[in-house]
Amino acid sequence: MSDTSLGVTFASLMGLGPVRAAALAGQAEALGYGSFWTAETTGPEAFSLLTAAGAAAPGLDLGTGVVALQLRGPTLTAMAAATLQALHPDRDVLLGVGISSPVVTTRWHGTPYGERPLARVREYVELLRQCLSGESVNFQGDFYEVSRFRLGVKLGERRPRIVLAALNPQMLRLAGEVADGVLLNYLPASHVPWTVEQVRQGGDATIYAYVHAGVCRREDGVEAARKDLFSYAVVDAYAANFARAGYGDEVAEVRARHGDGDRDGAVAAVSDRMIDEIDVMGDADHVHATIGAYRAAGVEVPVLMPLPWGPDRRAVIDATLEAAAGG
Repeated sequence: MSDTSLGVTFASLMGLGPVRAAALAGQAEALGYGSFWTAETTGPEAFSLLTAAGAAAPGLDLGTGVVALQLRGPTLTAMAAATLQALHPDRDVLLGVGISSPVVTTRWHGTPYGERPLARVREYVELLRQCLSGESVNFQGDFYEVSRFRLGVKLGERRPRIVLAALNPQMLRLAGEVADGVLLNYLPASHVPWTVEQVRQGGDATIYAYVHAGVCRREDGVEAARKDLFSYAVVDAYAANFARAGYGDEVAEVRARHGDGDRDGAVAAVSDRMIDEIDVMGDADHVHATIGAYRAAGVEVPVLMPLPWGPDRRAVIDATLEAAAGG
């Protein structure tokens, strides 16, 4: 059974290398997926990888989930997205951008994280949309200034769709107001209705969400999941959202122990409940039901993030893709 409103991301698999991305895209297309996404941190560059994935699987929409807006100005992002759109004129380019984190922007890339994230994102999206129009752009804002920029890539009627990564109330409302879509991440299905409500206060952006799941034995992945969730619980924006989703006690203990220099204790403070509701592991039926739970909660396009945990990673990935698609 195919489902074109289901996506898959390479974000959790980037360590396998860019060649594997093209193979995964082809596999996803054969299983009836509708879109292929990737992230961008220190591994494969997003637009190059999506170009290769689109060549291997021309029936898939292509999404960045996400690129850090501090590392790419609006004009360069528009150029990259327009190039990808011109190479794949019959598919949607889902241009996911986000404010990222100080670890990614400052520690890894040497670029200031910046202040006033809401104002910066609003201005970035406004200028990005103007740049994608193909018209001459003159823009002067608090963060960006452009004179007589005109996109030099000719596009047809189909233009990249701007998708904004968001977690917390003000950014969710902003996404609803200014973006075509919002990409959610690291939240349980139970927290989706509240999240969608915030987006709808701003507008009618399409709701995308990364769904973390793997067809694997829990004992093969539970410690990897604990470390995964710890690494996000120490980031302020994710911590606030985890607490809002019902994991306040876990987050408080993780951050207290981490602040005391007790990394092992901080990792151990991630509860089994938090793991089982966010980094979902189990048999094929459980994974398929998890996709359904996110849909029922209000996600319009779930995007599978395969958890490659187990002695045979390729077998886990294959089984997870098939299970999520209902195979």
